[in-house]
Amino acid sequence: MPTVADRRQLSRRLPPLADADASGIERFLDAAWAEHGLSQATLSSYRSDLQGLARWLLDASRPPLAAARREDLFDYLAMRAGAGYSPRSAARLLSCLRAFYAQAVRTGVRADDPCALLQAPKLPRLLPKALSEAQVAALLDAPDVATPTGLRDRAMLELMYAAGLRVSELVGLPGTAVNLRQGVLRVTGKGSRERLVPLGEESQHWLERYLRDARPALLAGARAPAAVQALFVEAGGGAPTRQAFWALVKRHAAAAGIDPARISPHGLRHSFATHLLNHGADLRALQMLLGHSSLTTTQIYTLVARDRLRNLHALHHPRA
Repeated sequence: MPTVADRRQLSRRLPPLADADASGIERFLDAAWAEHGLSQATLSSYRSDLQGLARWLLDASRPPLAAARREDLFDYLAMRAGAGYSPRSAARLLSCLRAFYAQAVRTGVRADDPCALLQAPKLPRLLPKALSEAQVAALLDAPDVATPTGLRDRAMLELMYAAGLRVSELVGLPGTAVNLRQGVLRVTGKGSRERLVPLGEESQHWLERYLRDARPALLAGARAPAAVQALFVEAGGGAPTRQAFWALVKRHAAAAGIDPARISPHGLRHSFATHLLNHGADLRALQMLLGHSSLTTTQIYTLVARDRLRNLHALHHPRA
């Protein structure tokens, strides 16, 4: 199976984007943002997917993106499958293409939808990977809080676990999102939906220490520290990226004796949800805390909250 490096080398050999394709992609993204309020992360993924297809069509001397045929899309999906892309990646790509060509039909750019008979691959139902409560405690204790960066890392990890945040939500938090007096956090999630999440005493404690001791030290070299609006900052100003947070989670996991291959930043969100259910949280309340638009998304956590199910069975079953 080709490696990630092989796929990157393939993408470097593809031709540059045609002007018509580039403008068509941007028009679609602008309309998708205006009509559906898609997040910047989703728009970025859609842009990457459409640009990849457009370059492949041009390299293969096929019709341009707006005029692609069903067989072109089928061949492109088959090529990606052969290059080792996952079924989940193919499903996301197909979702993007359906939205793109549906808009092309609505706006009269083309008369037919080439995605009409394309079927999404069947995806395995992946269970969230949650850490144990002991592992979470070890991870939270790993940063060296004697340094400004370590204190910031501790506050970020504590907040992510206490509030069940997505990585993009965490690194994108403005300073105004936190109300320590009331003990709540205002989070802007997917689709620009806002939710209020209560903070625990531990996360409040570390946030207060970070804001008092670490953030001013990290901003000491910034040209205009008062203009930095991000809650969490790098040395000299600017918010950490999702990739930077991923790296620090892996680093602290290794220091805590946790296999870095078994943990991801999203794993803290999964741990938040699983541990709440294990301790008796209501599923509807968990939906609100996680910012899920549908309860169906939240229900997957009942499959991993085994401790709570065992306790319920032992407490209520006559033969337990």
